[in-house]
Amino acid sequence: MRIDKFLKVSRLIKRRSIAKEMADQGRITVNDKVAKSSTNVAVNDVLEIHYGTRDVKVKIINILDTTKKDEANTLYEVMD
Repeated sequence: MRIDKFLKVSRLIKRRSIAKEMADQGRITVNDKVAKSSTNVAVNDVLEIHYGTRDVKVKIINILDTTKKDEANTLYEVMD
């Protein structure tokens, strides 16, 4: 699955267009490599997302095409 779609489905980023922008600006890494919006992600990949004032590091534990809001956080595990 493309990283921009995963970020939207998992609700780490609210809109796919914003996820695409952030990736194209180099603010998202996959396994310590800068990701483009078209980068494919898989289970066990580690994502780092650099928001304005904070960074979030997560490990992908599941990939689904769609999910409900309550279940979105089951797709990843927050890492320190």
